[in-house]
Amino acid sequence: MLATWVTIGVYVVVLVTIGIISGRGSKSIADLTVGGRQAGAWLSALSYGTAYFSAVMFVGYAGSSGAGFGLWGILAGLGNVVFGSLLAWLLLARRTRQMAAELDIHTMPEFLEKKFNSRAMKFFACLVIFIFLIPYSASVYRGLGSIAHVLLGINDTIFMVIIAALAALLLLFGGYLVQARADFLQGIIMMAGIVLLIFFVVRSQAVGGLAGIAAYAKSAVGLPKLDGTQWWALLSLVLMTSFGTWGLPHMIQKYFGIKNNAQARRGIWISTFFALLVAGGGYFIGSLCRLFFTDGFAGLQADYGSGFKDYIVPSMLKLANIPAVLMGVVLVLLLAASVSTLCSVTLTACSTLVKDFIGTLKPNIPEKKLGYGIKILCLLFVGVSYLVANSKTPIVELMSYSWGIISGSFMAPYVLSLYFKRTNKIGAWGGICVGFAVALPPAVGKIISLFQPAGAQTLANTLAGKGPQYAVAAMALSLLVCFILSAVTGKKQAQNVAA
Repeated sequence: MLATWVTIGVYVVVLVTIGIISGRGSKSIADLTVGGRQAGAWLSALSYGTAYFSAVMFVGYAGSSGAGFGLWGILAGLGNVVFGSLLAWLLLARRTRQMAAELDIHTMPEFLEKKFNSRAMKFFACLVIFIFLIPYSASVYRGLGSIAHVLLGINDTIFMVIIAALAALLLLFGGYLVQARADFLQGIIMMAGIVLLIFFVVRSQAVGGLAGIAAYAKSAVGLPKLDGTQWWALLSLVLMTSFGTWGLPHMIQKYFGIKNNAQARRGIWISTFFALLVAGGGYFIGSLCRLFFTDGFAGLQADYGSGFKDYIVPSMLKLANIPAVLMGVVLVLLLAASVSTLCSVTLTACSTLVKDFIGTLKPNIPEKKLGYGIKILCLLFVGVSYLVANSKTPIVELMSYSWGIISGSFMAPYVLSLYFKRTNKIGAWGGICVGFAVALPPAVGKIISLFQPAGAQTLANTLAGKGPQYAVAAMALSLLVCFILSAVTGKKQAQNVAA
């Protein structure tokens, strides 16, 4: 156990050192939010990847998909590689970078205002992004809490406080480039860690090496026959976790900070390789969980109740008897993935609210004060996220509320405006309103289930658990409505700025 804690301690010291050294150059709002648009391919791609994959993926989605679908769960990882990384960078990175530089855009709400000449759209986006990134941030805490409880044997609340403090320190030291440089280190740790993790899990007694995997793949447990409802649930998971990144502001901002088109082209392959290794490896490990829990997870359910799926992967790692030093590396891997996501989400939410909402209402506030305001709000955001994490809501549900509502609202006007020149204000508002309305019911159901008597919770709980399905429907309908309304209204509602 001492070796594990020493490994974690070294990681924390190195991360804080990076923050102190890199933070000295962070002076302006542009430095804080997009790094002065000076990020190279490696910084941008690894920052994108580490923001994409956190404990939410390793613990929440990998475990739940493995429990529900066996080896079929690997499809979610492959979807993240092909659609969430390769296709996203191919179609979005260069056009977004160029547009952001030409219009001097730093945030998603600022893009909506300048692209569609609508301050109301900007304000709506500010509020939606700030409010609904909180559940996503909270889901990361939930993942880290389950890891600490199982692998370190410490109270998950205490560990979440430590992580909140570490994320807050990085955010206070600087901004985008501090985060990106920390992400570069964390990306390297994640790639090395996942390779070692796969090696030791595969050779564990429960799996039995490649021969054990081959036998598992031939069994009804390893590759179960899925019915129509199960296939739809799996497809929803693949689509939400892959295309959901196309509308998330903290992911899109990674493109804003890229130095030039050449760096954007290089970033395509770096990002894809990273996703293949990390997401592919993470879901592969999760898909083997039925080999470790031959009782059908009855023991985990007895220990953790309805939220047992959040404890599947940590329990697998404990049962695999991984050496102490490697366990430290694994924990650092999960910490690295999660801290980078927390910083990215927090910086995006807070810079959006301060710069685009408060800064617009009171335009004479000095830039230096706005920067301080962002950092103070970051501390508040981290604290609120921690409180939401203690609601004990499953990781998959928390994340689906954020991704569904935010991507359902803003993916359509953002993506279509890059390729369809007739995308206009009417179409954008139509897509935003439809996507928001369709994705909202699961989150509302969760809130109702927390406050209503047990007998009145059936419908609410059913809705709360359908986040991925509603998220996919929201994104699809939003794109359709935005395209149709823009095509029909055509030149009657010209954009303020040509695409």
